[in-house]
Amino acid sequence: MEEQSYILTMLVANKPSVTARITGLFSGRGYNIQSICGAPTHDPELSRITLKTHATPKQLDEIVKQLNRLIDVIKLRDMTHDEAVKREMALISVEVTPENRSELIQTVDIFNAKVVSAVTDSYIIEVTGTEKKVNAMIDILRPLGIKKLTRSGILALYRELDETHRNS
Repeated sequence: MEEQSYILTMLVANKPSVTARITGLFSGRGYNIQSICGAPTHDPELSRITLKTHATPKQLDEIVKQLNRLIDVIKLRDMTHDEAVKREMALISVEVTPENRSELIQTVDIFNAKVVSAVTDSYIIEVTGTEKKVNAMIDILRPLGIKKLTRSGILALYRELDETHRNS
């Protein structure tokens, strides 16, 4: 069976060691987490953890079963193919020269990104969007000279349908 990327989101108890138990489950079975992001929700008792992993469908079934057995996992959803809003954010430090400054500003505008810090020889650019958009921005900036890069990992929320869309 062929491996593919999956996006899982979990509503979990906002307690110490919950994230450690989740990551331990993955490492203990030899599965890799490509990205993980977690933070409290609007309810301070709950956190949402979104992770991306690479697995076969059989491995994913095993992962889901094991995660559902963890007492602090309240709700688990596979967001890979769901109607969901999926976003990622990256901060990219880019070398700035007189020769590339206008190209850099034009690229930032095209991607609807932001320069969040500017000094004489470098800019830090913030880009938010789909994973594909973030990857495209990185690919375009690479020849200009990326000095540093950090990414948030995927965040996903299920898109709630209103009444007019539920019955169609």
